[in-house]
Amino acid sequence: MSSAETLAPRAIEILERLVAFDTTSHLSNLALIEWVEAYLASYGVASRRVPNAEGTKSNLMATIGPAIEGGVVLSGHTDVVPVEGQPWVTDPFKLTPKDDGRIYGRGTCDMKGFLALALAAVPDLVAKGARQPVHLAFSYDEEVGCLGAPDMIKLIAAELPRPALVVVGEPSNMEAVSGHKGISTFKVVVTGHEAHSSQTQLGVSAVMQAVRLMGSLSDLAVQLERKADPDSLFTPKHATLTIGMVNGGTAVNILARECVFYFDLRCPPGLSPDGVLAGFFAEAKAMDMALEARFPEAGVQVIRRSSTPAFAPEADGAAEAFARRMAGDNGPQRVVGYAAEAGQFQEAGFSTVICGPGSIDQAHQPNEFVERSQMERGAAFMARLVDWASTDG
Repeated sequence: MSSAETLAPRAIEILERLVAFDTTSHLSNLALIEWVEAYLASYGVASRRVPNAEGTKSNLMATIGPAIEGGVVLSGHTDVVPVEGQPWVTDPFKLTPKDDGRIYGRGTCDMKGFLALALAAVPDLVAKGARQPVHLAFSYDEEVGCLGAPDMIKLIAAELPRPALVVVGEPSNMEAVSGHKGISTFKVVVTGHEAHSSQTQLGVSAVMQAVRLMGSLSDLAVQLERKADPDSLFTPKHATLTIGMVNGGTAVNILARECVFYFDLRCPPGLSPDGVLAGFFAEAKAMDMALEARFPEAGVQVIRRSSTPAFAPEADGAAEAFARRMAGDNGPQRVVGYAAEAGQFQEAGFSTVICGPGSIDQAHQPNEFVERSQMERGAAFMARLVDWASTDG
């Protein structure tokens, strides 16, 4: 049997273990991290945690092979999105292969399938004596703003012999992806002054003020669509702005004391989120000053919740060339609309590519799945990587 033929079933066995850990972002991922640590240790591979401030979650770093410059980082996140309210046919935290060639379970494509493939390559890397370093970089809280990876990326940049490239295994059908949009998310809190709704002169409705701000964002979204670059590879081509959640008010006949809404802005490379939102920030500041002048407790807060940089295609990128070689990919240049940790690695100076099993069309859905053929294609990628790492590159 070839290495790929043995690696694929091994990866699916590991995927079964990983899916069984409920690592929804609001929960801890430490049980999964402990399992991975023990798995790596069984092959003599040391690992290092990079925890959050509270110690409730952690990134995990490990290196197979020599402590020299060059080599590759295999990066992926351990957290998954919630399943509550979704009509799952199978147990989301039990791997369920079916006769349709699909393997069901939360995180199978986004993105524990890639983690399983990377871990399945470890025994072969150890047995063949890797001469090029292969670094594993598993993160937390990617799904809620790519919050965990930055601390780990800083350590990789500062303390490891510099890796040559990074492969981020987000679902891409095992095809090389060279760009993604960035995402910035915001929480806006509008505080008013309560009064009877018939006495509008005695108070101010936070909801009514928030509607004005949301209207401005809606207008901005239309402007961004009109300014789309016709040559853009992205779908949609323009920066997108959406308001995802709104909460406010106490009763229909009370001027609302508070209204809170959340929005996200997704910008292609080269477009500054702060520049796009400059007019909105100014409007919110002017409203804040006007409300505070009437009622000291009233005002507007715009709170940045997360900011993930865009990932730009690289001219003659080493990472893209490597991924195409490992995947046997001769297709066109590709970009994706979702945001990922690739932009964070690139911002830190690493040549980066996205390449992982599964389709983003299945991510975050009920009955999430990865096709067995995708895991087999991923196994072939890892088998070639093992052969590459076992030589002088």
